[in-house]
Amino acid sequence: MENSKTFSLNDHFLWGGAVAAHQLEGAWNVDGKGISIADVMTQGANGVERKITDGVLDGENYPNHEAIDFYHLYPEDIKLFAEMGFKCFRTSIAWSRIFPQGDEDLPNEAGLKFYDDLFDTCLKYGIKPVITLSHFEMPYHLVQVYGGWRNRKMIGFFTKFARVVFERYKDKVEYWMTFNEINNQTSYDMTFSLFTNSGILAKTGEDPEKLMYQAGHYETVASALAVQIGHQINPNFKIGAMIAMIPIYPASSKPADIFKAEKAMQIRYWFADVQVNGRYPDWLVKYQQNHHFDLDITLADLDVLKSGPVDYLGFSYYMSASVAASESDEPEYGYKENHKFVKNPYLAASDWGWQIDPQGLRYAMNWLNDRYHLPQFIVENGLGAIDQLEDDQTIHDAYRIDYLREHIRQMELAVAYDGINLIGYTPWGCIDLVSAGTGQMDKRYGFIYVDKNDAGHSTLKRYKKDSFYWYKKVIQSNGRDLD
Repeated sequence: MENSKTFSLNDHFLWGGAVAAHQLEGAWNVDGKGISIADVMTQGANGVERKITDGVLDGENYPNHEAIDFYHLYPEDIKLFAEMGFKCFRTSIAWSRIFPQGDEDLPNEAGLKFYDDLFDTCLKYGIKPVITLSHFEMPYHLVQVYGGWRNRKMIGFFTKFARVVFERYKDKVEYWMTFNEINNQTSYDMTFSLFTNSGILAKTGEDPEKLMYQAGHYETVASALAVQIGHQINPNFKIGAMIAMIPIYPASSKPADIFKAEKAMQIRYWFADVQVNGRYPDWLVKYQQNHHFDLDITLADLDVLKSGPVDYLGFSYYMSASVAASESDEPEYGYKENHKFVKNPYLAASDWGWQIDPQGLRYAMNWLNDRYHLPQFIVENGLGAIDQLEDDQTIHDAYRIDYLREHIRQMELAVAYDGINLIGYTPWGCIDLVSAGTGQMDKRYGFIYVDKNDAGHSTLKRYKKDSFYWYKKVIQSNGRDLD
């Protein structure tokens, strides 16, 4: 059977793992770091949203403040990644370590020094850093004073940050991404999405959809400028976009369902259209006109977008979704993220309700290739689950191995049969960390168990899971041995 085959990837394929600074570094107020938007989000739970507080308040539980203390323990963790054979390590630069307020003239040298040391440690083991500039951790001061990405001034603050780190690490980092999962704010009616992506809290009377489109415009302009700045500093930089890839299927072969899914995909991926193609898609121009958004989009902005397309497309893939049309959808077939999702009867789901669809990854890779014709980089993929630390300090996570094995098989089929140009694969949360959506530690993704839980127990000791040894074998065989 086709599914039983595995394929060796090219010798330069980047096997590794992925994290984000705010979810594992901790040290939230150490060495001059400023408060980030992640630092004002409390712990939630499965089905319980995290609260966004007005600054850091006494008596609240902010899990990102300590996280897993990677800031102090990274030498041990990078050594474990090297033991697995990582070729690359995807993380982010915490913006508020470099510019604590976000609008200063000069960067914080202690923050820059930390990433020098981190990247040097990676390179010592032959691990290439893959770095995201903005991963849900912009300085909170920019929210308080400027309203986040609703404000055009954010473009200048972001590009100043980008220029500083591009210059500083021009000989240490080759692969960059501008904004993490920039399209997640398609769920604009969820407070979490607009806040984590763009630092925006909609005020009474404001239209969150209009805010999303305005913020998205400023962000894509900032991304295009960053691409131009980066290529001027080092022409060998590879600077990518990063989207959350959730293929949206029609619930049936009914034409209305198929068209509903088409509109949903257009709305969810317009960010990538702009970052890759350097222009707005025609449907979106008409949509914004019809809704009288009257956005701040200048002719100069449109020239910037044309001049700064990304070099590759990074994306996360965890699940697929399905939508069904209703009679009220015509003629626009409007789509509000999550509200039209229906259960796919052919798929199982994780404990957190995420539909498990390995073949959807191959479908997604083909869809992206047909649309964008760029190299692809799978920079997140993984299974959040509850792991049990046994008395003998082992963790038997066969369910995680099964999930990753089936997704890697589909990834390899996409390369071998569909001709996809794939740069690398970095499973999410290669070491247990704080979940972005729930603030939990008990929702675990890693190959490495961190002894910390939602109830407050914490030694921060690291333990290797069964998946640690399995993934080491996968990397050693360059994807041939998935058993």
